[in-house]
Amino acid sequence: MITYEFLQQYWWLVISLLAGLLVFLMFVQGANSLIFAVGRTEEEKKLIVNSTGRKWEFTFTTLVTFGGAFFASFPLFYSTSFGGAYWVWMLILVSFVLQAVSYEFQSKPGNIFGSKVYRRFLVFNGIFGPFLIGVAVATFFDGSNFIVNKASMGLLDNNTISHWANASHGLDALLDPWNLIFGFAVMFLARMEGSLYMINNINDKEINGKLRVQLLRDTVPFLILFLAFLAHILVKDGYAVSAAGVVSMVPYKYALNLLHMPVVAVMFLVGVLLVLYGTIRSIISKKYIRGIWSVGIGTTLTVIALFLLAGYNNTAYYPSNADLQSSLYLGNSCSSYFTLQVMSVVSLLVPFVLAYIIYAWRAIDKRSLTKDELKEDEQLY
Repeated sequence: MITYEFLQQYWWLVISLLAGLLVFLMFVQGANSLIFAVGRTEEEKKLIVNSTGRKWEFTFTTLVTFGGAFFASFPLFYSTSFGGAYWVWMLILVSFVLQAVSYEFQSKPGNIFGSKVYRRFLVFNGIFGPFLIGVAVATFFDGSNFIVNKASMGLLDNNTISHWANASHGLDALLDPWNLIFGFAVMFLARMEGSLYMINNINDKEINGKLRVQLLRDTVPFLILFLAFLAHILVKDGYAVSAAGVVSMVPYKYALNLLHMPVVAVMFLVGVLLVLYGTIRSIISKKYIRGIWSVGIGTTLTVIALFLLAGYNNTAYYPSNADLQSSLYLGNSCSSYFTLQVMSVVSLLVPFVLAYIIYAWRAIDKRSLTKDELKEDEQLY
C-alpha cells in the first residue's frame, strides 16, 4: 500500500521537476533581456523577439503549472508564501503578464506606444522575472518572516492560519544579501540560456558571434554568484525536523543532506558539469550550436537537486525566521492522503504532456530563424 509519507515525497519530487523545467525554460526571459544588448539593428531585434516568441507560452504554462501543483499538494505553503509574501509573487506575475501583452501587441496595427515600449517590457520581464524567482527560491534555505497558527482554524474572529510577521509582505526577502546573490545568479543563468538558445535557433553569423561574446560576459558573474551561494548553504546551519515534528538548527545540515542522499549529490554534480560543458564548448567553438541542450538538462538536474536538498531528509523546506516552529516541512504542509493519491493518478499524464511539448518544439524549430524568413513571414511578433 502506498503510504502517506511516500506521497509527500513523490509530490515534492514533482514540484522539484517542474521547478527545474521552469528555470530551463527561462531562456525566453534571458533572451528577452538581451534585445538591446545584442540586437543593434532593427533586423537583429526582430530576430531575437521572434526567436523567443515561438516559445514564451511554454515558460508561462510551466510557471502556472508549478504554482498550481504547489497549491494542490502543499496548500499551507501556497497560502503562507503566495498569500503572505504577495508583493514578490505579484511582481513576478506582473512581469510575465507584461511579457504576454508585449508579444501580442507590439506589432499590431495602430499600436500607439510603439514597438520599443513593448520591447522594454520584455527586457523588464527578462531581468526581474528570473531575479525575483531566484530570490523566492533562496528563501527555502535562508528563511522568511511568517508565523503559522493552525489553532486559529475555524475561529469566527480570526481564522487566518498563517500571516506575515511584518508589514513588508515579502519585500524583506530583498534585504537578505544571500537572497540577492542567488537571484542575480538565476538571472545571469537565464541570460546564458537565452544566448545558447538563440545560437541554436537563429541562423545568422553576425548575431551568433555577438551571442558567444555575451555568453562569456554572463558566465563569469554567474559562476562567481552561484559558487558563493553554494558555499553559503553548505556551511550554514540548516533546519532539521525531528520525528516529533520539532524544528531545530543543525550545523552543516545541507552538506549532511548531500552525504546522506548520494543520488541527489550525483544528480547535482552531473547537472553542474553539464552546464559547464555546454557553456565552455559554446564559447570556444564557433561551430557548436547545441549547447542549450546540455546546459538545459544540466540546469534542470541542478535545480531538482537543490529542491530535494531543501525538502528531503527531514528538512524544513520553508523555514520561518520569525518563529522556528512555524517552519513548513513536507509532513505539516501537505494536502490530505486522498487528495495526494488522486493527484498522483493525474500526474501519470505528465509524460504525455512532455511528449507533446517535445513534438511541438521540434515542429516549431524545424528550421533555424533567418532574416530572409522574417521578410517572408506575415505573422511576426
